[in-house]
Amino acid sequence: MPGPRRCVEKTEAPRRRAAPFRCRLVVMAKLPVAGGVKTRLAREIGVAGATRFARHAAAALLQRVGFDRRWQTILAVAPDCGVGSPAWPRGVARLPQGRGDLGMRMQRIFDCQHAGPMLIVGTDVPDIRPAHIAEAFRLLGRHDAVFGPATDGGYWLVGLRRRPRVLRPFANIRWSSPHALADTLANLRGRAVALVATLSDVDSASDLRLSAASLGRRVLPLPSPRTSRGEG
Repeated sequence: MPGPRRCVEKTEAPRRRAAPFRCRLVVMAKLPVAGGVKTRLAREIGVAGATRFARHAAAALLQRVGFDRRWQTILAVAPDCGVGSPAWPRGVARLPQGRGDLGMRMQRIFDCQHAGPMLIVGTDVPDIRPAHIAEAFRLLGRHDAVFGPATDGGYWLVGLRRRPRVLRPFANIRWSSPHALADTLANLRGRAVALVATLSDVDSASDLRLSAASLGRRVLPLPSPRTSRGEG
């Protein structure tokens, strides 16, 4: 005679939560070689001084923001052959910028296969701090794009949420002019756009003098572990 049937309770396998999108910060940098960087500044202070500034500014920026655990930092290098140069710090991922004007190169970066919010900054704005980057990523949580205006009418930071698709805001921009930000914002009309702090880049000897306080210390302290998990 068969024994009593055992009641087996079916349980569903736990659902796997989707991994959150990774925040990525891309630093666009030129290989700091004489004659290849900061040509306008070089006309005023000399090639050696301009090259020294470019090397100094890139190293200091990467030390400040390149190893923050809140985002992954990627170094986008020009020219492409400079990706493997020992001039760059170890531990930072690198990729080539490729050809084209600034807009084409930035669009190529935003079009990369990795999903999630992405910011792009340059290396010639000495006042960039981790708090600026953290604020920009926070704003991308509820905006399609974010910009850091520059005092000359351009912008030192641009970020895209890249969901549900990657926007293409860089057509017909008057680069290196007071109209660069306005032109880009016009391409994003109807989209939710946020702004972070207005900062100054260094293109001239007078800019360099005004930035002397920020450049006085080559490297600022890294954020504490507690700060790295907060908003900076």
